[in-house]
Amino acid sequence: MTQNSLNTIKFYEAAKHYVVATGYSREIEWQTGLDINSFTETDLLREFAWVVLCSGFRESIVRRSFSFISLCFCEWESAEIICKYAQFCRAGALARFGNRRKIDAIVEGAALVEAAGFPNLRQSIIAKPIETLQCFPYIGAITAHHLAKNLGLSTAKPDRHLQHLAALFGYETVLQLCSDVSAATGDSIKVVDIVLWRFAERHSGVKTIVI
Repeated sequence: MTQNSLNTIKFYEAAKHYVVATGYSREIEWQTGLDINSFTETDLLREFAWVVLCSGFRESIVRRSFSFISLCFCEWESAEIICKYAQFCRAGALARFGNRRKIDAIVEGAALVEAAGFPNLRQSIIAKPIETLQCFPYIGAITAHHLAKNLGLSTAKPDRHLQHLAALFGYETVLQLCSDVSAATGDSIKVVDIVLWRFAERHSGVKTIVI
């Protein structure tokens, strides 16, 4: 193992200790328990909405409103229910979260699930998760990794926090960084992702690293 890799692992272990000590251990447990082969329709609708709302927004802002938005969207029971009451779901959610484009995207995503049929869509996502998820509104190359990870795929999302960390440690990609740490520690790639992301988010990005 190179000195660069040793420094990376040392940093990760310190970051994980910080994340657990500051009350985010449930996020690690949640990511550990996810499996891309067993997500439900509710999981897909909820995590799609979460990723859409978080795109370009601080996660803490979205979290304050997400329970209310979930209630407006019938707790993500099914795409059929959301489509049936789309007008009311949309109006209720906009009362708390005023970004019309994002709320409309959630409604459009439910309509896509309803039109495709969840069993068929689920098979496509399992077979080609990153490609298939990009058929949803607001889901691009980066957010597809975020959504796929939240559905259980062992991947890492190349957002600005993790891209910055990858560059600091000399990695070309975020996935290479997380894969290296995963191989050394036994933590899954998606767990490494959430640990590093949460640490960086709590520190508003990491400008320098002291090992």
